[in-house]
Amino acid sequence: MVEDKIILGIDPGTTVMGYGIIHIQKNKMSMLNFGIIQLSKLENHPEKLKRILDRLNGLIMEYKPDEMAIEAPFFGKNVQSMLKLGRAQGVAIAACLNHNVPFEEYAPRRVKQAITGSGSASKEQVAAMLQTLLNFDEMPKYLDATDGLAVAVCHHFSKGVGEHNKAKGGGWKAFINADPKRVKK
Repeated sequence: MVEDKIILGIDPGTTVMGYGIIHIQKNKMSMLNFGIIQLSKLENHPEKLKRILDRLNGLIMEYKPDEMAIEAPFFGKNVQSMLKLGRAQGVAIAACLNHNVPFEEYAPRRVKQAITGSGSASKEQVAAMLQTLLNFDEMPKYLDATDGLAVAVCHHFSKGVGEHNKAKGGGWKAFINADPKRVKK
């Protein structure tokens, strides 16, 4: 089976949301687009959520992704920030579901690990590795754009097995099925 698909990657945010779109053809990965959705100038949270929905609907209609990958929110100490970030992520997921685009979620450390080999890599290290992998000339002003791209590339490298699909190709069940002798009864 020849692989030919488009993956939309999202780095959710409430000030700046990053996105990246890659095309996989056979074994070749190329970048179609990456950028940000600027939200900082909007006055209230509902306006930000509407902007996210509108822009993602536009990107989905233009690029027609086969799959979407989104970075899971990290757990911080500020509950209000976490709530707002979760809403932004939910709107992004809803936009994809509304267009029948399946999604998968990846932890931030896993995305960094997939791109650089280190789960504690900096945004700059991730961006530099993506620049090498995808051969783009100019680094964007906001590295949220390369973070969105990183989520899409992580999804490709992970063969679509993220936090929601672990049962398909990962997690404890797959580990036990692969090596049942390691389980004591």
